Amino acid sequence: MTAWDRDRVVEALTREGLTCDNVDFVVSTHGHSDHIGNNNLFLKAKHIVGFSVSFQDQYFIHPFETSEPYIIDDGVVVIPTPGHTLDHVSVLVRTSDLGTVVVAGDLFEKVEDLEDPSLWRLVAGSDNQEEQEKNRNKILLLADWIVPGHGPIFKVTENMKSNARQGLK
Repeated sequence: MTAWDRDRVVEALTREGLTCDNVDFVVSTHGHSDHIGNNNLFLKAKHIVGFSVSFQDQYFIHPFETSEPYIIDDGVVVIPTPGHTLDHVSVLVRTSDLGTVVVAGDLFEKVEDLEDPSLWRLVAGSDNQEEQEKNRNKILLLADWIVPGHGPIFKVTENMKSNARQGLK
């Protein structure tokens, strides 16, 4: 969400009976301005922005660089998925009804970039295309659903998983 989406953020929380103070963690997949807008609303939350973990003026060391996941709880895990940016992360959410949903940020721009790689390689840009491709394949194999950075959620099909397995060989 961008800085101009404040009202949408607050309204969405209100619909769920929540306020910004009820949020314990804010995860931004990377530090681009279109993904960190309104983080300042969540003053009581621990913030994870890419590989950076902080609370107020405290910064915590976490070894994302060595592929170490950050476990929020049994059903929510933050994993390193560099490529779009070198410190990009994705959030794996295990649900009882949808299975594993991955909030992937700009690792995937939208479902269309599976058919047209230029959308993520050139249009959105990639700091490391080889790493991004590897991490995209890894996420396709882990996820039942993917929330991309700039499009609607999409279901991961068996064909997508098969292509990902081929890409990891």
